[in-house]
Amino acid sequence: MKDIFKIFKIDAAESERINAIDNEPHHHDFEELLIGKYGQLEHFIDFKSQLIDAPFVSFIAQGKVHRAKPMVKDGKCDIWTIRFKREFIAETVFQLYASYHEKANICLKTDTCFERLDIICTIIYEEYLQPNPDLSIIRQLLSSLFTIIESDRKKLNLNYDESKKIQSLTFKNFLNLLENNYKEAKDVNFYAEKLFMSTRNLNLICQDILHQSVSEIIEIRKLTEAKNLLITTDKTIAEIGYEIGFNEKTYFTHAFKKKAGLTPSEYRKEMARIIS
Repeated sequence: MKDIFKIFKIDAAESERINAIDNEPHHHDFEELLIGKYGQLEHFIDFKSQLIDAPFVSFIAQGKVHRAKPMVKDGKCDIWTIRFKREFIAETVFQLYASYHEKANICLKTDTCFERLDIICTIIYEEYLQPNPDLSIIRQLLSSLFTIIESDRKKLNLNYDESKKIQSLTFKNFLNLLENNYKEAKDVNFYAEKLFMSTRNLNLICQDILHQSVSEIIEIRKLTEAKNLLITTDKTIAEIGYEIGFNEKTYFTHAFKKKAGLTPSEYRKEMARIIS
């Protein structure tokens, strides 16, 4: 995506058009927020497929492999689609790995809270259509949209503790470092030194927020990328393992099966079955 921000609506006709073309699992170089007022969404994300009814909110973080199929229900489909570059809003919980890890889709109630989301999206859309849209207005409205969604998440007790603790600047910085270095052979000491802290304190922070050690988070990030590559490329198992820092195919296969329960080859076949 070339633009820093984009908003559009998927109606019944657009839903039919999308479902008539090839729609393979893919990933974006931008963040995407879907707010469904009417219809359904068949969503393959976090390596599983889910059918959700409107009203819903779905967030697809940059780089996350997914496939979304908007669908008509009771003759209706009305889904706001908002896309923005990560730098458009630098500080938001929506960018963070923990908040939406395996929690991409949220089903909501049709009430005044959800109506506020639709109203804000409409105002954003009207500003976006202006000959010279004011991005500062859009940014402020988008921030308000995030705040309301996060409030609704808390009311549903979805990841509430993580949402509170995720504000940790150290943890944010660790995630940014991880994103830039996870493919290399970097250990816990590397990340702790970069953050000017002890490995013990970094582990305590990660345990508090994700209930996982630094080593576990690094390994999960590597294997998440391996899953992405198994689904979206024809690269060999050895090539994928090497790309994410495993020099030995056997070690990669063992580490993958330990976490996923399947070998990389078995996983690739299973995902092909689910996606088809």
